[in-house]
Amino acid sequence: MKPKRTIDFSKYHKRHVVFKLLYLGWDYHGFATQEDSEKTIEHELFRALTTCCLIESRQTSNYHRCGRTDKGVSSFSQAISLTVRSSGDDSNELPYCKMLNRLLPKDIRIVAWSPVKEDFSARFDCGSRTYKYWFPRGDLDVDLMNQALQHVVGTHDFRNLCKMDVANGVVQFYRKITRADIKICSENNQFLTNRGYDMCELTIVGKAFLWHQIRCIISVLILVGCGKENENIFKDLLNIENCPSKPQYCLASDLPLNLFDCQFENVNWIIEDESISEVITSLQCSWATHMIKATMLGEMLKNTETLAENKVNNQSNWLIQGVKSKIYQPLLKRPASGNKLI
Repeated sequence: MKPKRTIDFSKYHKRHVVFKLLYLGWDYHGFATQEDSEKTIEHELFRALTTCCLIESRQTSNYHRCGRTDKGVSSFSQAISLTVRSSGDDSNELPYCKMLNRLLPKDIRIVAWSPVKEDFSARFDCGSRTYKYWFPRGDLDVDLMNQALQHVVGTHDFRNLCKMDVANGVVQFYRKITRADIKICSENNQFLTNRGYDMCELTIVGKAFLWHQIRCIISVLILVGCGKENENIFKDLLNIENCPSKPQYCLASDLPLNLFDCQFENVNWIIEDESISEVITSLQCSWATHMIKATMLGEMLKNTETLAENKVNNQSNWLIQGVKSKIYQPLLKRPASGNKLI
């Protein structure tokens, strides 16, 4: 077995940097390191960082992450800041992206990096975070969903639209959402002309978010879209005096959720040409694999749907997890979930 490489870090230059990375989180247990699982994005990142001797340890690296995505959630533009080994020559710096991508799994890629000030934090210096959520139209009323969604824009107490994280010191639930909307991003699939197969893209922008806030909003939004709640339900849930406790409801699926963008001031991303080409090639391979499967399924559906007497539009039914009751109980009449401060 090849012995692990060790170096004396005191003999090397160091610099504080921010890395931009993407990952497909579908097969991971979340971004953050967990005591009982190695299947996390951070575990893979620190394994790569220590293997190529860019850092001595996490504890000594001045590490911060921009977002803490949950199990199954992906990102196109996550950011982490830390202090790494450097060549000491700005004109001939270490090829950070190439070094790390060589060691990372194919579904985690470093896209770019930038030098930053020593006190820069990917978490606290992020100006805004954009989340996107893709879903099929199915039989959802997208126009009504857009109307309802506007009620979450602005500064509100979102305790009824999140999972409380009081154990980690989160006791203030006011957050500001600057944008929230849905658009149809692909109409009339080439194989399936039924509008239920249109793909929708939900975008939510804010500076910071609560635990499961996006997925809670989407859960309620889907109930509006299928006609089970009216477009004013968000106004009711955000009125803490009239609705002091979160009613029981299931989370929306994690699979379509993506931390799409993180904005920073005075960060000039460095793209390594060779590395970015390899990233694109890797993504193209993943795209081809999934498109082949989607095309097969599309052809199966196109042929199978001709056998049914009535149109079936259940493409979006799977988005909300949990057992569905035969008799729907409105949110405001449900028992509390326990999301209440004592």
